[in-house]
Amino acid sequence: MATLPGSERRAFALKINRYSSAEIRKQFTLPPNLGQYHRQSISTSGFPSLQLPQFYDPVEPVDFEGLLMTHLNSLDVKLAQELGDFTEDDLDVAFTPKECRTLQPSLPEEGVELDPHVRDCVQTYIREWLIVNQKNQGSAEICSFKKTGSRRDFHKTLQKQTFESESLENSEPSAQARPRHLNVLCDVSGKGPLTACGFDLRSLQPDQRLENLLQHVSAEDFEKQNEEARRTNRQAELFALYPAVDEEDAVEIRPVPECPKEHLGNRILVKVLTLKFEIEVEPLFASIALYDVKERKKISENFHCDLNSDQFKGFLRAHTPSVAPSSQARSAVFSVTYPSSDIYLVVKIEKVLQQGEIGDCAEPYMVIKESDGGKSKEKIEKLKLQAESFCQRLGKYRMPFAWAPISLTSFFNVSTLDREVTDVESMVGRSSVGERRTLSQSRRLSERALSLEENGVGSNFKATPMTINSFFKQEGDRLSDEDLFKFLADYKRSSSLQRRVKSIPGLLRLEISPAPEIINCCLTPEMLPVKPFPENRTRPHKEILEFPIREVYVPHTVYRNLLYVYPQRLNFANKLASARNITIKIQFMSGEDANNAMPIIFGKSNGPEFLQEVYTAVTYHNKSPDFYEEVKIKLPAKLTVHHHLLFTFYHISCQQKQGASVESLLGYSWLPILLNERLQTGSYCLPVALEKLPPNYSMHSAEKVPLQNPPIKWAEGHKGVFNIEVQAVSSVHTQDNHLERFFTLCHSLESQVTFPIRVLDQKISETSLEHELKLSLICLNSSRLEPLVLFLHLVLDKLFQLSVQPMVIAGQTANFSQFAFESVVAIANSLHNSKDLAKDQHGRNCLLASYVHYVFRLPEPPRDSPKSGAPAGLPDPRYHTFGRTSAAAVSSKLLQARVMSSSNPDLAGPHCAADEEVKNIMSSKIADRNCNRMSYYGSGNNDVPSSTTAPRPASKKHFHEELALQMVVSTGMVRETVFKYAWFFFELLVKSMAQYVHNMDKRDNFRRTRFSDRFKDDITTIVNVVTSETAALLVKPQKENEQAEKMNISLAFFLYDLLSLMDRGFVFNLIKHYCNQLSAKLNNLPMLVSMRLEFLRILCSHEHYLNLNLFFMNADTAPESPCLSISSQNSSSCSSFQDQKIASMFDLTPEYRQQHFLTGLLFTELAAALDAEGEGISKVQRKAVSAVHSLLSSHDLDPRCVKPEMKVKIAALYLPLVGIILDALPQLYDFTAADARSGKNRANGSDEEQEGAGAINQNVALAIAGNNFNLKTSGTMLSSLPYKQYNMLNADTTRNLMICFLWIMKNADQTLIRKWIADLPSMQLNRILDLLFICVSCFEYKGKQSSDKVSTQVLQKSRDVKARLEEALLRGEGARGEMMKRCRAPGNDRFPGLNENLRWRKEQTHWRQANEKQDKTKAELDQEALISGNLATEANLIILDMQENIIQASSALDCKDSLLGGVLRVLVNSLSCDQSTTYLTHCFATLRALIAKFGDLLFEEEVEQCADLCQRVLHHCSSSMDVTRTQACATLYLLMRFSFGATSNFARVKMQVTMSLASLVGKAPDFNEEYLRRSLRTILAYAEEDTAMQATLFPTQVEELLCNLNSILYDTVKMREFQEDPEMLMDLMYRIAKSYQTSPDLRLTWLQNMAEKHMKKKCYTEAAMCLVHAAALVAEYLSMLEDHSYLPVGSVSFQAFFHYCSSTRFCDGCVNQRERTIQNIFPRLREEVPRTVAGGPGASDFLELCSPLHLFASYY
Repeated sequence: MATLPGSERRAFALKINRYSSAEIRKQFTLPPNLGQYHRQSISTSGFPSLQLPQFYDPVEPVDFEGLLMTHLNSLDVKLAQELGDFTEDDLDVAFTPKECRTLQPSLPEEGVELDPHVRDCVQTYIREWLIVNQKNQGSAEICSFKKTGSRRDFHKTLQKQTFESESLENSEPSAQARPRHLNVLCDVSGKGPLTACGFDLRSLQPDQRLENLLQHVSAEDFEKQNEEARRTNRQAELFALYPAVDEEDAVEIRPVPECPKEHLGNRILVKVLTLKFEIEVEPLFASIALYDVKERKKISENFHCDLNSDQFKGFLRAHTPSVAPSSQARSAVFSVTYPSSDIYLVVKIEKVLQQGEIGDCAEPYMVIKESDGGKSKEKIEKLKLQAESFCQRLGKYRMPFAWAPISLTSFFNVSTLDREVTDVESMVGRSSVGERRTLSQSRRLSERALSLEENGVGSNFKATPMTINSFFKQEGDRLSDEDLFKFLADYKRSSSLQRRVKSIPGLLRLEISPAPEIINCCLTPEMLPVKPFPENRTRPHKEILEFPIREVYVPHTVYRNLLYVYPQRLNFANKLASARNITIKIQFMSGEDANNAMPIIFGKSNGPEFLQEVYTAVTYHNKSPDFYEEVKIKLPAKLTVHHHLLFTFYHISCQQKQGASVESLLGYSWLPILLNERLQTGSYCLPVALEKLPPNYSMHSAEKVPLQNPPIKWAEGHKGVFNIEVQAVSSVHTQDNHLERFFTLCHSLESQVTFPIRVLDQKISETSLEHELKLSLICLNSSRLEPLVLFLHLVLDKLFQLSVQPMVIAGQTANFSQFAFESVVAIANSLHNSKDLAKDQHGRNCLLASYVHYVFRLPEPPRDSPKSGAPAGLPDPRYHTFGRTSAAAVSSKLLQARVMSSSNPDLAGPHCAADEEVKNIMSSKIADRNCNRMSYYGSGNNDVPSSTTAPRPASKKHFHEELALQMVVSTGMVRETVFKYAWFFFELLVKSMAQYVHNMDKRDNFRRTRFSDRFKDDITTIVNVVTSETAALLVKPQKENEQAEKMNISLAFFLYDLLSLMDRGFVFNLIKHYCNQLSAKLNNLPMLVSMRLEFLRILCSHEHYLNLNLFFMNADTAPESPCLSISSQNSSSCSSFQDQKIASMFDLTPEYRQQHFLTGLLFTELAAALDAEGEGISKVQRKAVSAVHSLLSSHDLDPRCVKPEMKVKIAALYLPLVGIILDALPQLYDFTAADARSGKNRANGSDEEQEGAGAINQNVALAIAGNNFNLKTSGTMLSSLPYKQYNMLNADTTRNLMICFLWIMKNADQTLIRKWIADLPSMQLNRILDLLFICVSCFEYKGKQSSDKVSTQVLQKSRDVKARLEEALLRGEGARGEMMKRCRAPGNDRFPGLNENLRWRKEQTHWRQANEKQDKTKAELDQEALISGNLATEANLIILDMQENIIQASSALDCKDSLLGGVLRVLVNSLSCDQSTTYLTHCFATLRALIAKFGDLLFEEEVEQCADLCQRVLHHCSSSMDVTRTQACATLYLLMRFSFGATSNFARVKMQVTMSLASLVGKAPDFNEEYLRRSLRTILAYAEEDTAMQATLFPTQVEELLCNLNSILYDTVKMREFQEDPEMLMDLMYRIAKSYQTSPDLRLTWLQNMAEKHMKKKCYTEAAMCLVHAAALVAEYLSMLEDHSYLPVGSVSFQAFFHYCSSTRFCDGCVNQRERTIQNIFPRLREEVPRTVAGGPGASDFLELCSPLHLFASYY
């Protein structure tokens, strides 16, 4: 093909790309790493040889403390102080009182000297929490909206934005459905074309005109007015309008552990309302308890209730000396930790003992009815008299009577039990816990009492009255709990129990309901009043203690010391006949004298609160009775060997005999409370002594009493005949041998004791104390998990005390630091490995995290001072260290314990070789410490740097130094465990360091000298070891990656905390070493960037992040000659156009990275992530962008950063981000292409879907045709981008990056921005405009429909699953598969539904499931739409501000013509989106300023946006919004006016407006001719009122144009009348097109409209004919202008198809617009003709017929 020299080509042809089709295909189809321009430094195949970019190495950080000291006066100190200053007040050690549920804390009885262990327990339970607070700490969501309240109320402060799309939706549907007819229709018989109309526009009323539109104002004043108008009523916080960050990437959120508190399960309130039987003749007593049938366990203590009348209470007055208010409770609060359908509420009824079997006593209740009257009444009175007699004589004795079970299945929602119990067990039960759970999922059990509906108690569980009309009679030989469980199992299975057991008619009314969080006048199980407890006391409620069926892993936080005694069975079958009605008197004795019975037994109902003795119920004439009594005892805080339980057995004479005593003594038995100084619990079978007990009997157990003289007479020859069970619920007694041993040995060191001491059954001398204590430390982890957790706080306190407090034992110094530390490590390992204990999302054990945060405090100094008289220069002899070799036996047991106690299978077997680097680090540290596990002690003044070789005075031992030392010198499995759970030791270090600074009043000293040099060495070693361990795990199999991530996060939080305590320059160097070490070890770039990103994201969330980055440093301190940044390295032409000083502020220079260290590191990671390729990089890019987005969001919403000058400084800190975003322009998601594909109704899919959505298939076609890439379809331009393959970002990542860009542009110094723009080359300016173009589509308002995107995704997922299921069935074998295939075969009409997929796509049927869509309330939709509308408005206003800056800065540039085109392109794109009236007002004002300032350029032939601009403005002239129409009319009139002023003829604008209207009426669905007519009338009014133009032809030309537009509108009415008749409609459109023979542009427009209509109807042949007709028309037009051999010979080439083409007439006025005509039609021809012909049914014919058209298109 012949070509012309560049000088002879037409202007528009010069702008066409000359890339060949092969090159374009290569650009868009080459796989990564195969193109010419792929990156050579990184390999994507597993990254075996990782070559990092040069800029990736961290620079040397600034000497932070030195800089502050030398430059503090010159810095903007006032600004820095507003963000927290540089004083040391960012850590606050606060003592917070514990929240106490009761009016007074639970304490031991007064006046008793407590044992050391009890004293320590009580002190632990009542002392305040010690919390280290960091000011202003928290995520953006925590500290945001402090001015506006909360996000929930934030929308109330917003102004509602008005969108035309919503105004149309809110209008009447009928008005939208029917065509809009004109008010006046004219006759067609006028002059002009067939469809012309003589309708008079002057008959309409014009809209309101803009004031001062026609007044002359200078361009500068106009821009100033617009800028002032845009600055009013703006939203201050951009991120307040943006959706909250997804917490998936928010690793910087470190959840605050829940405060330790008393465990409370699901609490239910049971009120006893009525208890009565058919006859009321005697007092009855009820007791209620919960039983779990499946577990066969009683799960609560008894609640005793007395509902007797005053008359019956009077029967017992002789036996009730006093009545305590607490004993009058009739409602109880039960607690259930593990809800189950097998839980029963069992009510037992007792009565006063009387003569006769239970059946005999119950007979009157079953046969007599009080309502019968007559003889029945007489019998009742007789029975009442008998009962009164028995009450007076036997009132303190009881007998069983009846019982009733009540199932709680209906109260605990059975449908949710499986799920809820699993949730409970994940915290305190058996199931495993995911370590990435959020904080709300890992709540502790104590919170469960507050919300029953979350824990298995369904919404149906409300206050429910229960009525029991019959009771089961008690059977004297089946009273035990085993018998009860059998009864309940039978009762649950069937109704056979009712047939087998006699029933007693009666009435019991209960009310069961969820217990409210606050209950007035409530008592704890210890009878302590619970807040609130009003003074005017009513009948109290009682909390009933729970006995959980399984372990509850919640540490003790309150003092509780209760003992429960359960007599079970007595066997006197072989005793004398006198032993028949047997009762047992139970007493708690402090000595052997009768007066030593202690009043600590809890009373029952309607009596004293505490008793000295209780009696069991009597089973009439039973020598081997079973007992069901529960005796509750408040144990004394100090127990001695004299305390014991005394059981006295009596026979009760029911018949009254003259002179005979009621009680006949049968025998005694006893149980010492302590055995080897340990509380005795469990089951016992005791012998019974038949005679008086000898002196000192309580010193021995009943089974092992030594021989007496005279000998004791025993029942059954000293065999056990009395079965009893004793259980303790105590927060003092551990009931674990290992814990008992450990605590006892610890207290023997702390207090003066006499050796030998007894520990359990062993006596320990002073010489063996050290060895035994070390053994107990080793075995401590072997204790059971539940008691270890219950006493966890005290255990850890003791271990930390031992680690810093060496002891002198037998004149020798003993150091337990190593063993105490290893014991802590073992405990931490056990707690983390237990599947029963919860962890947070960072893998931290919740119990340990809670301990560190609330409980831990520095160990107290030794109580005894050093011996006086020691030489001053010598260290205290107590502080001699203990070497590893001095206890060989202990060491061997330690090794054995390590193997046995490790529950991690990965640690079993021989220890694998450690990482070489770690070994080198550790060996050097151990060698430095003389190969000994030696504690070092801080010198008298730790602030003075000391030589590493000089011995340290051992005057004081600091916990943080000791802990760091132990971490450094640990070896083997201990070291692995330490760094595996490094977070725990890091947090211990930080809290101890904070307390050290607080206690020593070091806050006034410099950070450099706050901690010793050796401690800093240890910290450096620890950081290096953790980094090496992390890198070593990352190169291992995938399963180790999660552990490496946790260690990485732990280290980041540690350094984060150190920034508040230590020399910040020192910490920066640790960060630098971390980055270097990780880069050197890893060979996978996505993994490396991901780890460093999470690490940096945590550090950058520091509350003083801005100060740490020296954000307030003025621009004057910026480097004078910075090197090129990574954003400028890709374009060689930038530096020659830019002023280096301003340009460097937008570059990531080494000087910037040094001065702003953390920000520089983060931007380096972002740039590396965006620049990288390979598998998995998309997730890393999302992480990087999310980190920057989170930071900017926190700044924007931080109350400290409200002032504008503050935000200007912050935005200046982030200016290099702009350069990084501009470099990433080709990678941004193409929102415009997504809009085109989805019809402006796109939904966010998965990352893969969104990344695949950017495939530029349309661009390939355009590029092959030789066209430039239009941003409307591609988002980028080849002329401004490097020729390279990029990894595309998904929509969400792009949107997050765009909002960051807009925030910087909004808050940066606008003068600085304009200076920067003025020095940018045209390529960079085009990039900025391309970026703004993407931003417009990115933040387009989607209306309320966008809130359904989640529902759409759910529905789509459901459809996909159904489709896969259908496909699987169709592929299936067998009869069903064959049937499905036959049914799907063509022509099979038996099952038409299957052919349409109606079987699986239920949404197409009338029975579509309603739950496939997640509905939102109208209020939520309105709120989302309000915020979304404000975001769209604010984002577009920022874009408009940026365009104004570009316009102002580029006024003096040579390339302003191309920039003007770029600005117009962005403005036109914004006008094509759904915009608010607020934005449109400012946008049209900017357009008018642009027209006034650059009118001469705007109407030159080279500018290509005039047509689009006219079309968009004209479209808004038809808006239903008055404000929008007013602005659009004023802009369109000004466009005409300035066009006329530039050329004295606005023929071009005429043509473009006319073509735009013709195009609009055929396409726009929301086009409204009534509003457009009104706008035309308004423009006419402007022309009539414009006095300055009256002397010209302008008013006349305007009127002619408006008349022409009016005629087109009339054609529109005719077309809409035939919308339902396609053939008539196309015929009318053809007639309209033919009527414009004198206007080729309009004719071409109508031909294209016809083609589009045919395409919608899938009439491909007709559509192609229309386009070929249009091509022939252009060919004929070109042949009239130029005669070249390479051009078609007019329409001759097409005459085989159209004989009427030559009849088209061209007027002279149209020739002036020839080039514009070609430019306007050919892009559409290039796109539509090949696609239409190829897609139609007649493809083979038209490919041959249209070959001339292809030749023609290949040139243009």
